[in-house]
Amino acid sequence: MAVKIRLARHGSKKRPYYRVVVADSRTRRDGRPIEEVGRYNPMTTPKTISLDLEKIADWQSKGAQLTDAVAALVKAANEGEKAAAAPKKSKKQLAKEAEEAARKAEEEAAAAAEATEE
Repeated sequence: MAVKIRLARHGSKKRPYYRVVVADSRTRRDGRPIEEVGRYNPMTTPKTISLDLEKIADWQSKGAQLTDAVAALVKAANEGEKAAAAPKKSKKQLAKEAEEAARKAEEEAAAAAEATEE
């Protein structure tokens, strides 16, 4: 039995909403899944990706294959975790760093001008 981790479409007409499911490859797209391992909503801004990466890794270790669409979602979810783990700087901190960089550049330019005069 070939098992795939794929998208199952839900939602109304022109308002898609997907569930990431583990299913036998021979079943219909929206047929009965073995297990639901995540959700994906492309209609929100930003797009909502909610995956249980541990379950996905467990199913992959058992031989389940990711579809191309789910592989892209897993990659995006992994990148999102890395970005969320990085500390975010406030606008004040970014402005302060920009001012310091500008001040250092001015000082270096002034020092270079004095060195060329001598």
